[in-house]
Amino acid sequence: MVDLSVKLGSFEMPNPVMPASGTFSHEMAQVIDINRLGATLTKTVSRDLRDGNPPPRVAEVECGMINCIGLPGKGLDYFLNELLPQYTQYSPPTVVSITSTTVEDFAEMARDVTVPDVDALEINISCPTRDPGGGNFALHADHTGETVRAIRAATDLPLIVKLSPNAGDVVGIASAAEEAGADALTVANTILAMRIDTESFRPSLGFKTGGMSGPAVKPIIMRMVYHVAKAVSIPIIGCGGVVKAEDVVEYMLAGASAVQVGYASFRNPTAMISILEDLEEWCDRRGITRIADLTGAVDDDLETDTYIAAAAGV
Repeated sequence: MVDLSVKLGSFEMPNPVMPASGTFSHEMAQVIDINRLGATLTKTVSRDLRDGNPPPRVAEVECGMINCIGLPGKGLDYFLNELLPQYTQYSPPTVVSITSTTVEDFAEMARDVTVPDVDALEINISCPTRDPGGGNFALHADHTGETVRAIRAATDLPLIVKLSPNAGDVVGIASAAEEAGADALTVANTILAMRIDTESFRPSLGFKTGGMSGPAVKPIIMRMVYHVAKAVSIPIIGCGGVVKAEDVVEYMLAGASAVQVGYASFRNPTAMISILEDLEEWCDRRGITRIADLTGAVDDDLETDTYIAAAAGV
């Protein structure tokens, strides 16, 4: 039997499969055994009531989807009193995703959410679909460092910082987050995208642009995970296009310690369990006894002469 447990900084997960924020609800207990997940992850919480973006909020594209949900929610008090107990009743670690438009409120949010039964915070400094007037601190290393440093001073919970694939230098921003006190990184949020309805000539989304997710983004995020893993010493969670067990393996080989599943759960609410079962079977078939050994195990030291490779048809 394979040991599926992995460590993300100071807390351990029974396996590397967890939901992506905004794609999971405690109500999924109607179709899956939530206790089998590596962790639960809440929808991103803001301090105040948020209506989110105008509809339409989702557009399907080849090999994925674009969303502009806009982080709707009923605010922090409602979350703490009504929703959080729905997540903490299950055995996997509970990770709470929080966001804000100011550094000061981000720190206060972290302090307010540091309550019993919350095992870690995911700091969503990278949402591409909220009000562009503020909140996407992950586009600049100095903004990232300032925000993470303030949050780190406000809580002793493990901090998972969710990075943006839309940043020009995701490696530099990852390093800034680590230096400021991040315990782990989620690489990455959705990729800015757009679709236009050729019948109406109008944008397909009410917000005009949105964040793309799904299998099409996986190779892009994979490259980011690979390069970030070379630059930081803290754990990485790969997020983008995970729909099967081999995607988990690929992210781990690139340097991730765990993965988040989002798009696949919209297509099939039982996807995470299927991925987990197939992952265990894959490891057994390959003789892998400890899945954590896959992290960073890509064989990338081979040097192949370009001309020899071309002649061989590689």
